[in-house]
Amino acid sequence: MGDRVSMTVWMVRFLFLIVFLTLLYFSQRFWIVRSRRRIARVQHPKLRFVLRWSWIGAVSLFLLLLAQRVAGIAGWPSPHQEYYAWSSILLALWLGGSIVSYLAVQVVRGAGKLWRIVAAALRRLGPRSANVPDLVDGSRRYFLRTATFAAGALPFAAAVYGFAAERFRYTVRRVEVPITGLPPALDGLRIAQLSDIHISDYMPRSEVARAVDLANQLDAELVAVTGDLLTGPGDPLEQCVKELGRLRAPLGVWGCNGNHEIYADAEDAAEELFRQHGMQMLRQQNTELTWRGMKFNLIGVDYQRQHSWSGERLEMLRGVEALIRRDMPNILLSHNPNAFDRARELGIELTLAGHTHGGQVKVEILDHRFTPARFITAYPAGLYQRSFGAGAGKTADASPRDPGGHASLYVNRGLGTIGIPVRLGVPPEITLLTLRRA
Repeated sequence: MGDRVSMTVWMVRFLFLIVFLTLLYFSQRFWIVRSRRRIARVQHPKLRFVLRWSWIGAVSLFLLLLAQRVAGIAGWPSPHQEYYAWSSILLALWLGGSIVSYLAVQVVRGAGKLWRIVAAALRRLGPRSANVPDLVDGSRRYFLRTATFAAGALPFAAAVYGFAAERFRYTVRRVEVPITGLPPALDGLRIAQLSDIHISDYMPRSEVARAVDLANQLDAELVAVTGDLLTGPGDPLEQCVKELGRLRAPLGVWGCNGNHEIYADAEDAAEELFRQHGMQMLRQQNTELTWRGMKFNLIGVDYQRQHSWSGERLEMLRGVEALIRRDMPNILLSHNPNAFDRARELGIELTLAGHTHGGQVKVEILDHRFTPARFITAYPAGLYQRSFGAGAGKTADASPRDPGGHASLYVNRGLGTIGIPVRLGVPPEITLLTLRRA
């Protein structure tokens, strides 16, 4: 069974890679050929000459930036890091906008071709269908050209707006979280949460510092940093942690590792840097904290993978049972929100997660909100509550938990970005969670 699962997972990954490379090739070919043909139609010789050489320069620059990016992924150093950062941003904006625009143009063209086929079929049915409108006359051809132009231009405009206007528009979200069985003394406990900082070409140190300043203004009793401090190898992890070291809270600053710490082989380094700057990274560990004379249990875990590298399905939160306290509330720091289902089965009252970025892009169509985060989790962003699982009961020597109670999950939308330095409808988030008695 495990071999079949492993083969299926690797086949899906391989298929995804093939689809992406195919889409990348056809989209870039489409825009390069289309722009060259448009330039060839220009009547003025001098203008055509200028545009042609500009086109050659733009294509050469694109190929240079693409080669530079591939070299960066391979780990080869860049002699001019500040220029490399901007080239990485420009390349990401172009690739993201061009691929989405290409798909949008093909959808519009496909709709036009489909309508022509349907209209022709209806006309052949008889005289009653003779007045079916066609897309051949001038007005409808103009409409189709306009729709195609809009479909191609809007993704580029949205990418520029999401990069320039929303990417660093930090939002402080204040959320009250009802906790089943919360002792009266802990009612009102405030937790500031930061997540998915992703210090990298897309997230400069100055913006991390600004987020830290905003978090300090919230006067929280505890600060939780739920993973993905960086994006990949070579990113300035030490700079990120040094800025986080300025966070202040009476109960301390606590964190957990994310999946990008795994990708960058930086889990141990993040833990050590946290320790050096007066913070603590919880790695399959727990600690008891006291506020107003009442204790609660804080648990932290490394990124919880759902499948091994070979594709075998893994049990989430394995070994966490021994860290749970049945005589006090439990708060879990887990970068992956998909650990919540197992956490509520174990009786953990509150889970704090990140990972999704809220999808980075959210659009509303026909009263339905769509975000890419839906492809990886049922918990894309915000507060969720679900009933405790069968294994959530208290031990015999402790007060029983309310059988009708709920476990809570809060998924932070993160500060940074990945893939494309763009946010649309999902502003970067700093959260202030206030615990309340349910």
